[in-house]
Amino acid sequence: MVAETDSTHLILAAQTGDPAAISRLLAVCQADARRYARRHCHASDVDDAVQESLLTVSRKVTGLKAAAAFSSWLFVVIKRECRRLERIMFKHEPLEDELIEQQLAARSDDALRVDLANALESLPAHYLEVILLRDFEELTIAEIAERLGEQPGAIKSRLHRARELVREYLIAPA
Repeated sequence: MVAETDSTHLILAAQTGDPAAISRLLAVCQADARRYARRHCHASDVDDAVQESLLTVSRKVTGLKAAAAFSSWLFVVIKRECRRLERIMFKHEPLEDELIEQQLAARSDDALRVDLANALESLPAHYLEVILLRDFEELTIAEIAERLGEQPGAIKSRLHRARELVREYLIAPA
């Protein structure tokens, strides 16, 4: 940004709602905003993050309490925008837990047992093994890792995937 006193005066003027000062402030801080966005956003989101962040700054700079906090605030705004864009990029539509619970509750206990047995039978052997050791023999992750001669992280990952496969099987349309 520009010299400390110049930027402070510019921020103070922008806080009063002066459109010219706000425009000048946005022009001055754009390079810093872009540099910070490059570090925190995916490359394809940098331009959008900077644009949305500067728009937020232009609308909310009048509510900024202290001119000295402007740089920190700008970086927080950019980081939030980067996170928001990332969530949009990787958004997927998981089934809501309530809907899943309703689907499972609608089945009789016998039907659920049969479906669970079928789900377990459908698992590849290495997934079935960890789910049986953990959920039926009630071994700890460390005990399973020791028994199978593998790292605990690999066992956790495999167990998570096995449970996901069982869940997908149980909630799949009949």
